[in-house]
Amino acid sequence: MEITLQILFWISVLVIFHSYIFYPIILKILNKKNSNAVFFSRNDELPVVSILMSIFNEEEVIAEKIDTILKSNYPPEKIEILIGSDNSSDRSNEIVSAYAKKYPNIKFYPFTKRQGKPGVINQIFDKSKGSVIVLSDANVFFHENTVFEMVKYFKDEKIGLVDTHMINKGLVKDGISVQESAYISREVGIKNAESNIWGTMMGPFGGCYSIKRELYKPVPANFLVDDFYINMKVLQKGYRAINNLRSLVFEDVSNNLQDEFRRKIRIATGNFQNLSKFKKLLLGIIGLNPFEKKSKRYISKFGVSFSFLSHKVLRWIIPFFIVTILISNIFLLDKILYQLSFVGLILSFSLPFLDILLKKINIHISILRFITHFYSMNIALFIGFFRWAKGVKSGIWQPTKRNQTSV
Repeated sequence: MEITLQILFWISVLVIFHSYIFYPIILKILNKKNSNAVFFSRNDELPVVSILMSIFNEEEVIAEKIDTILKSNYPPEKIEILIGSDNSSDRSNEIVSAYAKKYPNIKFYPFTKRQGKPGVINQIFDKSKGSVIVLSDANVFFHENTVFEMVKYFKDEKIGLVDTHMINKGLVKDGISVQESAYISREVGIKNAESNIWGTMMGPFGGCYSIKRELYKPVPANFLVDDFYINMKVLQKGYRAINNLRSLVFEDVSNNLQDEFRRKIRIATGNFQNLSKFKKLLLGIIGLNPFEKKSKRYISKFGVSFSFLSHKVLRWIIPFFIVTILISNIFLLDKILYQLSFVGLILSFSLPFLDILLKKINIHISILRFITHFYSMNIALFIGFFRWAKGVKSGIWQPTKRNQTSV
């Protein structure tokens, strides 16, 4: 019994270290830029691009978002903008309608019944005509080169999806925006390395990414994380999914812990939906074929499975490994090593409470806030698992408040 507990303890520790430390180190060792990339130049005949947005009460940001698209240096006659309003109750419809009257390449579809982002996107996709589809959120703003940089790699038939490089703005110390931005920046680096090594980027940042039209598949109406679903469908067909660091977009990062916690619960619930849907993509680890029949097979089955397991699946179930570490540690307290580890665990569990107390007196210690961020993220995953297990009936959710850090 004691040996079993020790094995469980150390396997759980190893899993956490692999996902957060060893896997990024492996990527850093293997990573190298692809010098044989094929891409469009500015002089080529560029494809028509359809930019699709589902909006819900986005009056604070939608005008600025449309303006940043209109300022793109991509040929304007090859861009169409399709915006679906998910029964917005603020001035969003009025603002978008005014733009649609002024610019013929903007098409507006105001829906009178809420159906969630996947439902809106699925419907306006059928009305689009571009060979490249860009999916973007209202609060994610473009650089003038964003569209071209998203599109240029689609000259390569092996590439099915291209993600952007998210730059966060408005960072402040009184909330979690610094920690959230650091997490996102680290994720960008990991996804870019996955792109360069295997072409198996594990999910775009849903705020803005592009996909070849023929690879887009409608997202199930009750799915809560549509961007990861779309990405995994591309990989399942054997096409490459990549991150382009030159395709810049800008977003106001979340600063409120409570709002971000609710968002992460929703994302965690959706993660387990995707795990259930794409679990067969883990089979490449043991040499089996995880791809769809008749897939092009532009990527290795090992690369897909190893990335999926290391970057996503293990991280999603880390809360259960933390619980395993704690329980096994309690039963091993007769040994000095586990006495010390138990003290360390209790200390680490208490640090978020210390951070909360210090925050009340306007003291902000970055390292404590990182620990709070880590544990809140894992508690959200824990809650999300049980919400998924209970069943998800609707893909409708309340968006996070915009412009948090500017308030």
